[in-house]
Amino acid sequence: MDFPAYLATMPMHAITEIHGESGLLERFRLEIRAFDAVARERLTEALDLAAELHREDRRVREPYLNHLLRVAIRMMHHYQVRDVDVIVAGLLHDAVEDHPVELAGPNATGDPTRAALAALTARFGPRVARLVGAVTNPAYDPGRDRHVQYREHVAASLAREPWARVIKVSDFTDNGVGVIHTVGPKVARSAAKYRPLVPVYRDLIARPDTPLSAPVKRHIFAQLDLAEERFSAILDQPN
Repeated sequence: MDFPAYLATMPMHAITEIHGESGLLERFRLEIRAFDAVARERLTEALDLAAELHREDRRVREPYLNHLLRVAIRMMHHYQVRDVDVIVAGLLHDAVEDHPVELAGPNATGDPTRAALAALTARFGPRVARLVGAVTNPAYDPGRDRHVQYREHVAASLAREPWARVIKVSDFTDNGVGVIHTVGPKVARSAAKYRPLVPVYRDLIARPDTPLSAPVKRHIFAQLDLAEERFSAILDQPN
């Protein structure tokens, strides 16, 4: 398939709407040309694993892999991330949470999450596993509000892992700014879940130890503002 020359600068949701998964895959290939051969091989291996684990998963109207590609592309293009471990962890950020048994393999025993993180360690190294672990949701207490527990986990886990903040804010941006690309009752549920997290992410990104440049942080703050506007438009409509 022929793609336009301006694919390298197209907004990712525009690529998604016009070209779908194949367009995002091509954009990913364009982005990783900036890396050396060893890094490209590692990034491609992570992408292949993500595609295999999430092959049957969908996000409303699209393959789940699209979301993972946008998270990784956003980090490379908009956040100027060149740390291969971070991008690998971005591609695999939902692998342990969504597919621990498949990731761990048929011979794994014990807790599936621990086994899945051990499999990531063996394949991509301890740092990738640690970053994925930091953005993996724990088991929740059924007696407490799930959204409150989610916010508590995000704040505590990301406070300890500056690079995990970068992955999570790309994930949040895809979910938050991209909420207008969602349809059905999930729109209001997502907005209610994510709106209270905007100030949490704003604080985390503003911290001096968050490893992003000042222009990138300003870009993220603008995206958080846009997400908040969209959440408010969805949730604050008059009856």
